[in-house]
Amino acid sequence: MLRKIALGILVILITVVTVLLVVNLTNPSEPIPEVEVVHGQEADLDGRPWWEATTVYQVYPRSFQDSDGDGVGDLAGIISRLDYIRDLGFETIWFSPFFRSPQKDFGYDVSDYYLPDPQYGDTLLVDSLIREIHKRDMKVVFDLVLNHTSEAHPWFMESRASKDNPKSDWYVWQDGNGDAPPTNWHSALGMNGWHYDDTRGQWYFSSFLSFQPDLNWRNPEVKEAMFEVVRHWLDKGVDGFRLDIFNYIYEDPDFRDNPFSLRVVPTQDFTKMFWQEKKYTMNHPDDFTLAKELRTILDGYDPPRFMVGEVFGDHKTLRNFLGEKQDGLNLVFLFDISALEWDAGFFREKIRRIEAFYPYPYTPTYVFSNHDRPRSITLLGDDIQKAKTLALLQLTLRGVPFYYQGEEIGMPTGTIPGEEALDPLPAAFDWLPDFAKDQVFNRDNCRTPMQWEAGPNAGFTRAGVSPWLPVLEGSDEINVASLAKDPNSLWHTNQSLLRIRKESPSLKWGSLRWLPEYDGGDILVFDRIYHDQSLRVLINISEETEQVEVSGNWAVLFSSGPATLEGGILKLPPNTGVILE
Repeated sequence: MLRKIALGILVILITVVTVLLVVNLTNPSEPIPEVEVVHGQEADLDGRPWWEATTVYQVYPRSFQDSDGDGVGDLAGIISRLDYIRDLGFETIWFSPFFRSPQKDFGYDVSDYYLPDPQYGDTLLVDSLIREIHKRDMKVVFDLVLNHTSEAHPWFMESRASKDNPKSDWYVWQDGNGDAPPTNWHSALGMNGWHYDDTRGQWYFSSFLSFQPDLNWRNPEVKEAMFEVVRHWLDKGVDGFRLDIFNYIYEDPDFRDNPFSLRVVPTQDFTKMFWQEKKYTMNHPDDFTLAKELRTILDGYDPPRFMVGEVFGDHKTLRNFLGEKQDGLNLVFLFDISALEWDAGFFREKIRRIEAFYPYPYTPTYVFSNHDRPRSITLLGDDIQKAKTLALLQLTLRGVPFYYQGEEIGMPTGTIPGEEALDPLPAAFDWLPDFAKDQVFNRDNCRTPMQWEAGPNAGFTRAGVSPWLPVLEGSDEINVASLAKDPNSLWHTNQSLLRIRKESPSLKWGSLRWLPEYDGGDILVFDRIYHDQSLRVLINISEETEQVEVSGNWAVLFSSGPATLEGGILKLPPNTGVILE
């Protein structure tokens, strides 16, 4: 009898574990909608905004270039490197925050939206930065944190002082449920999002870390104050904004508990994780309305300005941020492709899904790494050939490519131990195993100093200075100066592809057409079409040389490896792509 009971319990446990694994390791995708694409429909380009065809280079100011020898990158250092970004071939620069901040989250905890932090420079340098970028016929994009401020912001300091001061309702405050928080709402990190403040005697909500309290956008004074911030920088000449965690801005006004979820591991859309579905704290309909309100402000400026949102959700939800009349955010990041599996089926499915959900006149985005995510070269196993081919793919797809500083030379993800991290996340997750703290939740690893040259500190700062984060080992080989001298380097591949994209109407504006006869294999094949110009892209994502019959009068415009086209037969070496014209 006892044996039967034990066996029954074992069966139940196995069943439960199996269900949890299935739930947590699968991420069912939305059905791909049927969309008829009329190729060449993008031909009428009169009045089309510049941002639809731009290329974006992300600068993390703290790690880009130190000019004064304090070990921290700064605005003067950035200005000294603007020619580099222009000559590499990028047209737009996005800057992570350099506003005044206690630097607990290195600028994503803003204490003043109008002033730069003194360690980066002063207002004159900000003005100079904008002016110098425009002088080089490039665009400038600032990172704007609208959801929250630092706890050191004067607004929050006044708000927490009492329940009846002029800014008492500028943040999300609530009485507790007895000694418990007001609701079960988690932060974006899966922790309790409510924090008790002894001074005020209430709980405040934070969508991220405890020192980043959420603004109460339901207060009209808050909304107008933030709109004034937006107008200030647009008046200064900023061409657009990257909007940090934009889909967390509005919470449920009735403060209802989020539903339970079986999922622990986050999905790609980050709406279900750590046993909770964020039904009432993410992607509120008022977030979609706010996108349209901001768009109205930006559309009042000439030349056109744009916004790209850091938002999470399924594609139907992300479309809501863009607006059915394209009257919301101009762009949203499409992060699910950044999971980056080196597999033809992976890319084919992701790209087809993106093309179906964001057909013209919507504009997709392609990003494989940034200041929060592991670097793409590391996800590719440090394989330079794969990195060259990934660059070819990224720069030939329809939409806006975003590059993170250092991707062009193949800078890898660092290996800074969690206990040495300056990033606040490892400390917040101190209960996790070392691997998770060292790698998964340690953003320092992708924020190490830019590697400019061989030698001390890789040219980021002066010799003998301790940079704010250590320069990676191997910088004597992986650096701009060394790779710019090598015509076969990843750097040269990126520069050549950026030039081709800039000069090709098909790649800037054209539609994308898959060639169905190549479906199902290890080769991706698609055409980029604009008027009577057509380019064909073929990419071999396998470890074997592939031979492809190519009919028509095609010639190789660019190849990421030693491909040959003779007698209508294209030979593609392993992990190699070509552009045919």
